[in-house]
Amino acid sequence: MITKIEIAGYKSIRKMAIDLKPINILLGGNGVGKSNFVSLFSLIRNIYSKNLQNFIKKKGGADSFLFFGKKQTSEIKMAITFDSTNQFAVTLAEAQDTLFLKSIGTSFNSYGTWHRKEFESNVYESNFANINQNQAFYVNKRLVEFDVYHFHDTGDQSPMKGLGDLHDNHQLRRDGSNIAAFLYFLKEREPKHFKRIEMTIQSIAPFFENFVLQPAKLNESKIQLEWKEKGFPDHYFNGYHLSDGTLRFICLATLLMQPNPPRTIIIDEPELGLHPVAINKLAALVRKASENTQVIMSTQSINLIDNFDPEDVIVADRDKEGTVFQRLNSEELKTWLETYSLGDLWGKNIIGAQPYSV
Repeated sequence: MITKIEIAGYKSIRKMAIDLKPINILLGGNGVGKSNFVSLFSLIRNIYSKNLQNFIKKKGGADSFLFFGKKQTSEIKMAITFDSTNQFAVTLAEAQDTLFLKSIGTSFNSYGTWHRKEFESNVYESNFANINQNQAFYVNKRLVEFDVYHFHDTGDQSPMKGLGDLHDNHQLRRDGSNIAAFLYFLKEREPKHFKRIEMTIQSIAPFFENFVLQPAKLNESKIQLEWKEKGFPDHYFNGYHLSDGTLRFICLATLLMQPNPPRTIIIDEPELGLHPVAINKLAALVRKASENTQVIMSTQSINLIDNFDPEDVIVADRDKEGTVFQRLNSEELKTWLETYSLGDLWGKNIIGAQPYSV
């Protein structure tokens, strides 16, 4: 589990350090910077995947990443601590409107003393993923899991709905594009988990009977998300016949209920398009998954946070110094919570997390 994250000079975050728990719900209004926290994991994943330069260019250059731009900030520093024992740290510096890796290293905590080892310095792309020394090997197993799941693309051109590669089933992709292939894999190899996913979908979509997943008859290397509707045994439906919210919930349920999930699951605004009943069910899935997997989510949903304890919620606010994060405390809110829910307190501006205004 990630036990601590430290960031300096990154986007709207001037400097911050926060401890993480099994459940971490980032709550904040538009523009406060909660999505910047989540995007940190995408940056690290692109460093790990030797795709840093393409990622920086695609996202607008160095100015888009440095706190108040390169005139104000020249470096980004990040450190992620796992299980209070192993730490991954990276410093990025600006040069010619891009960022290079000034240093990459790990630290190991032995009896209260941190021992640091630097593996790379002054490179534009990292080879850290191929380093097999002990300290790097442990951290690498964690960095490879840093996907930010974002199931927002449910339009007519969404890959969730069309034909996909049958063998694209190693893991659920961050955009859900291989949902049909991944569910088919679970059906064949993990039938109990597959059945639980089907039953969970039935609980929020009463019309849904079951999936009909098989290789396409005209091209057995392809597969499409197909299902049956209750009362229509002779008709087959596919992803184009699902509402956006139902399709997103299918991806979320699959992500959270798979038999071997990543040790850290990061989801950006999962409540988009979901009915309140589905949001409540999603919260239950998150709580269950957190028994074995750490969950980090950003949200603006009152319904969602009403399903969690204050200690599960990290409030994101912003002032002239940048974004600040603070985990809620039950004891501090005890009197309020006797009468109001967390969602009510957010609406009353008791816990902050309001939109940023200059």
